[in-house]
Amino acid sequence: RERWETFQKRQRLTFEGAAKLLLDTFEYQGLVKHTGGCHCGAIRFEVWASADLHIFDCNCSICKKKQNRHFIVPASRFKLLKGAENITTYTFNTHKAQHTFCKRCGVQSFYTPRSNPGGFGIAPHCLDEGTVRSVVIEEFNGTDWEKAMKEHKTIKNMSK
Repeated sequence: RERWETFQKRQRLTFEGAAKLLLDTFEYQGLVKHTGGCHCGAIRFEVWASADLHIFDCNCSICKKKQNRHFIVPASRFKLLKGAENITTYTFNTHKAQHTFCKRCGVQSFYTPRSNPGGFGIAPHCLDEGTVRSVVIEEFNGTDWEKAMKEHKTIKNMSK
């Protein structure tokens, strides 16, 4: 009991906040809570993912231009903390991918990928420091998207 009270005081948690932290920790066992946002701070988010990130480096036309590298999580593990009014979206071709970015600074912190419309592609370079242990980068042949999706066995299910 004493250790719990010390923890609450150190973390400045209310009872409700502590309960949420415990429930999140149980629900997302083995994952860490990453926080991040855009350059100007207008957009902030949290995402539950592994501390060991599997990053996709796509070479499709837009990802190549933006140097978009991302890891994918289900929508249930992503939460926008602030800035919905500062998000604008660009789409093209099939309009399935929702390329979101900050209206103020132009940074894309996250987006909805065509490969996983039920999830989010998170830009690892937009995460706050201190929660990433390692990074593995996998090249993804987005220039031949349909073929790459047929050949890749796991990317389709990353948002489930």
